[in-house]
Order: sequence, then structure tokens, then C-alpha cells
Amino acid sequence: MKFECRSIKNKIETVITKDKGSKFFGYAFPVKDEEEVKEQLDLLRQKYPDATHHCYAYRLGFEGENYRANDDGEPNGTAGLPIYNQLLSKDLTFCLVVSVRYFGGIKLGVSGLIKAYKESAEETLNLAKIKVIKKTADFEINFPYTSQNNAMRNIEKYSGRILEQTYLQDCTLIIQTDLEKAEAFQKSFEPYNEINIKLLNDKNHAL
Repeated sequence: MKFECRSIKNKIETVITKDKGSKFFGYAFPVKDEEEVKEQLDLLRQKYPDATHHCYAYRLGFEGENYRANDDGEPNGTAGLPIYNQLLSKDLTFCLVVSVRYFGGIKLGVSGLIKAYKESAEETLNLAKIKVIKKTADFEINFPYTSQNNAMRNIEKYSGRILEQTYLQDCTLIIQTDLEKAEAFQKSFEPYNEINIKLLNDKNHAL
């Protein structure tokens, strides 16, 4: 199981590259699902309604298992695939890259198109800051005040992050840990009968 992956922190926009009169506007977006992909593509089509092509590729999922490469009318494999290969080359997922082309009057040919779209995607992604997305697990921990030191010691040992805290008769904390540490974290409370811990969920979380 893969516990983490790489994506981009920030949106990159309007990275302009040129080839034989054609102009390419490069964009990259951090995206969490296909709905966000569609939203960004729709916005770019509104921004560049007269562009010749809106070619793109995206990867989603920790393994990049959900992906698509779209040539948008360019010859098959000359646009979306070179863009997608840059996502693979940089080991990025949860990421959409778009290259908007304005035709300059001179045909680039198959090899020229592949080169142009590769360079557009590469130069765009070169400007991105990388973030790590980790799989996480959330726990609810309840304990009496007399056990607070033991509870906090374990939380710190496993780099737990306090999401919520409630102090009434007892203490109740919602703690998030990296999924790869979750099992050991839960077992670390077994010696303390007065501390109750239960798994709430596990999910993906961008750090």
C-alpha cells in the first residue's frame, strides 16, 4: 500500500511557449477529483473561447490510477500523452495540466507537436511547488484528567495532530495520525485501561 504521493501546492497559469508561430498557454492545477478537473477546463474554455485546442492530462488517486490524456483534435497521441508523460516523469498525481494552443499558420508535424506539448507541460510544472499528500486516520480518545500526561505522551510520540478537543468531566480529543502509524498508535494505548480510543475513519489529507 502506498501511504503518500506527490502533488502541486499552487495553481500555475499562463506559462507561454512558442513554436513556429503557434502559441501555447500552459496551466497546472491541484485537483482532488474529476469534478474539479471539469470546473478548471470549463473556466479555461471560457477564458480562451477562440483557441485552436485545449489539450490536457490529469492523474488522480495515490497510485495515479484514475487518469486521462486528451488531444482535443490534435493527431492521436501528439498532445495529451506528452502532457501526461510529464506528470509521470515528475511523479505527480491529483494534478491537471492544460496546454491551450493558438495555431500560428505553420503545421508542426507529429514530432513537432509532441515536442511542443511536452515543453509546454514541462515548463509549466517546473514552476510548481511540490506538496506531499498522506493517507491519514482519525481517532477519538477519551480519558480522565489524571491520564492526560500518558495520553499526550503517546500523541506526541506518533506525531498526532489535535483536530478537536473537549474538556468536560473527562477529556475528549479528535486526533489525526498518518495511516502508516495508525495501528501502532492505537495499540500504544492498550496498557491504559482508563483511556478509550476508537477509530473514526481513514482518509487522504494534504499536508
